[in-house]
Amino acid sequence: QVQFAESGGRLVQPGGSLRLLCEVSEFTWATYAIAWFRQAPGKEREGLSCISTRDGAAYYADSVKGRFTISRDGASHTVFLQMNSLKSEDTAFYYCATAGTYDSGVYCRDEYEYWGQGTQVTVSS
Repeated sequence: QVQFAESGGRLVQPGGSLRLLCEVSEFTWATYAIAWFRQAPGKEREGLSCISTRDGAAYYADSVKGRFTISRDGASHTVFLQMNSLKSEDTAFYYCATAGTYDSGVYCRDEYEYWGQGTQVTVSS
């Protein structure tokens, strides 16, 4: 069963850092790559990063490369998104999502099957 639990979003000042967490079920961990995307009011969904839970291979959108880091912890089935040097334009709802199955061989292609409830990140002074 696909399950997510996102956390970590809050109000942070510009230039600050934040770490988002996405805890997934064992089934989800074993079956899917996991991605983070965000959506701000009135804007289109933006894919940020994706990771293979199997080997840790990570992918980033150009807009966050160098500022955001995705990682994983197999023991807790958790995917993290470390966000540094935050800007006001990073304000959005952040979601973790499944991003393709290992069985298909096609994953981390900015397409999502399932996603969680999201967590709000607000960057403001």
